[in-house]
Amino acid sequence: MPNKKRSVKKYSFKPVINVHNDEKMKCCHHGGACGGGVYFLGFVGAAVFYLQQSTTFWTGVVGILKALVWPAFLVYKLLGF
Repeated sequence: MPNKKRSVKKYSFKPVINVHNDEKMKCCHHGGACGGGVYFLGFVGAAVFYLQQSTTFWTGVVGILKALVWPAFLVYKLLGF
């Protein structure tokens, strides 16, 4: 019986992209970086508003929780308009 050689596929592994390389990081961002800053300023403003309205400790805690989800209140009011 003749000795048949099997063709062996050689798998090449792609190199791991270095996430600290500034050149490759620039192509991954598409301009949505300032949304977090706007949300943070809105959170601080809503927290100050709700904390000024609170009279007890627990209403202050509820105010902080409301400040975390203030965009949901905003969208609800806008859709009701």
